[in-house]
Amino acid sequence: MKMALNIRTVFLYVSASIVFFASVYYLLVPTTSISSDRRRSPSFNPQIYIPNPRLRPYGDSNLIIHEQEHEQDAFTATATDVSSQPPNDNDSRLVQEESASSVGFNTDDIIQFKPQIRHSRNISIEIEGTVPSNTTITSEVDDVDSVLEENGSKNNLLRVYLNSESSIMNVSILFPSWEVLVISPSDFGDDRNYTSYFCLFDTSEISPARFSGKLTYPDRKTFTCQLPKRVRRRIPFRQPMLTKTPDQDKLKSNPLQSQTSELLRWNFIVYNIIETDNDIVLFTKGINNRQGINRSPTEFKCLFGDNIVNGVTTSVTTSVQEVFRCQKPNLTAFNQNPVIASLVILQTNQIVPSIAFYSPTRKIATVGATKSLLCACTMVYNVAKFLKEWVIYHSKIGVDKFILYDNGSDDNLEETINLLKSRGYDVETRFWLWPKTQEAGFSHAVLLAKDTCHWMMYIDVDEFIYSPLWASSPPSKLLLPSLLPSHPYGQLIIRCFEFGPSNQKKHPSMGVTQGYTCRKEIENRHKSIVLLDAIHESLLNVIHHFKLKDGYKSTKVHLETVVVNHYKFQAWPEFKAKFRRRVSAYVVDWTQSVNLQSNDRTPGLGYRAVEPEGWAERFCEVYDHRLRDLTRRWFGRRDERMIFRMDWQK
Repeated sequence: MKMALNIRTVFLYVSASIVFFASVYYLLVPTTSISSDRRRSPSFNPQIYIPNPRLRPYGDSNLIIHEQEHEQDAFTATATDVSSQPPNDNDSRLVQEESASSVGFNTDDIIQFKPQIRHSRNISIEIEGTVPSNTTITSEVDDVDSVLEENGSKNNLLRVYLNSESSIMNVSILFPSWEVLVISPSDFGDDRNYTSYFCLFDTSEISPARFSGKLTYPDRKTFTCQLPKRVRRRIPFRQPMLTKTPDQDKLKSNPLQSQTSELLRWNFIVYNIIETDNDIVLFTKGINNRQGINRSPTEFKCLFGDNIVNGVTTSVTTSVQEVFRCQKPNLTAFNQNPVIASLVILQTNQIVPSIAFYSPTRKIATVGATKSLLCACTMVYNVAKFLKEWVIYHSKIGVDKFILYDNGSDDNLEETINLLKSRGYDVETRFWLWPKTQEAGFSHAVLLAKDTCHWMMYIDVDEFIYSPLWASSPPSKLLLPSLLPSHPYGQLIIRCFEFGPSNQKKHPSMGVTQGYTCRKEIENRHKSIVLLDAIHESLLNVIHHFKLKDGYKSTKVHLETVVVNHYKFQAWPEFKAKFRRRVSAYVVDWTQSVNLQSNDRTPGLGYRAVEPEGWAERFCEVYDHRLRDLTRRWFGRRDERMIFRMDWQK
């Protein structure tokens, strides 16, 4: 009796396990596939295979395709007309040349190609590209064997390359926090409206796609969207497609979703390139991952071209942080411009994935431009409400030009910048969507600004340089320049005072210099103003200061001469935005429960964006009104209604 009971228990357990795993399989496997469409449609005779699209962010014209609004219908096929022999896999250039002329769509959205294929033979058609959802394909042929023989095809495979107006081919990168960056061709979409697009994933799920900005050299457009939770459980992660329709019922029967290429990963990629007078500089994630530990440049080669066999390789001269400097290539063998640029890891013969392209005609120097004495560079994200105060103040004391690396802002930053420009301030914005690349961004700024700026000040938008010596002085463009050292000093290091919330519950309407007046007693960290010609060729920088060339020195000034007021711990609604992502490549994000005692972290805060008890009173050890009083005297005015306002409130 007991044995029978045990057998029954085992049987029930096994049955329940089978049901459970079957349910999990049902949930995880995509609901649509080509094979299922073939079973549902008796008229769907030929095997249609959609291969992974090539990961070329700047594809040739025959592979760049655009979205049209089509309704989903049956996926059947007819074919009529084409001239030349389909291309061979071994010659991609021949593929590109022939496909544009040999394959197309007629007015009824019928794919036109030659030869015709008969229903009676099981011919596999491999399509490079995508087709409109209501496009039909038929297969009628007079002589299948001659077709296959003529095209050198094996296993009954006929390859067709499409040039359609149907959907958008992209290259996509998985960013931190499950964010997907989609890079599209420059001629995609309407420049006046980017609000109606969605990312379509291989699970038939969609998420809104937000236009993020434009890449240059060559020109491309970028969108960001979130990876749906269900997709996160499926490995490998597949590239999404951009679509105009959010109608999931229409998307579910789309057989083109079945196989797309794998998402590129942000932690291993070449993402930017600069040509200088003497070399090429590649910005690369995933090689030197720890601060102060850099792999030897002899371990790499720079590659210009699609592969090692057909491309051109040059030596790497420096490998520091995310900056790799390469000797210039001789590209006379290439007739295409631009060419993709990457790194080869010699030990494994591995090519680092890349979205960077080299164009020999690109120049970074501005011939005849006036060279400013002092510029300011910073990386920004959603700082529109702070920017006017920061620019107006520092312009008044001697900064000529402001260079902002925009890390994906979605507030009204552009509107604020345009307002500042209209008032005569020199503000330049550079699209820099790359996460956790502050050090690389600062290195990038050195290369682009050395012909337009003598000195560069590296401070953040919540930091203000102040000297107690200015207490009784009028504002002057000579105040900051008078502090700059002379040779052999190439870098001025300025210590920081960190200000607390000062009992503020929200952003002070009159600005941070007016609202935050209580700070920690002991100075912490430092920022720098550096002579660009004195910076070492490796471009190594740590916490806003650079390694200098031989023959140059850094000098640290006394707190009573000049100091940085760092309004670091602001009212909680403003401060919690810092949990989004740390900008440094070598600092752990605050949302991760590691390095809790790091000096970069806020004492007692933990790793969740939850307001600690008594936040408004924290970090208040010394009341410091000096900069508040100075800026009130310099920039305070009474308006027509006799209300006291600061210049940046207008």
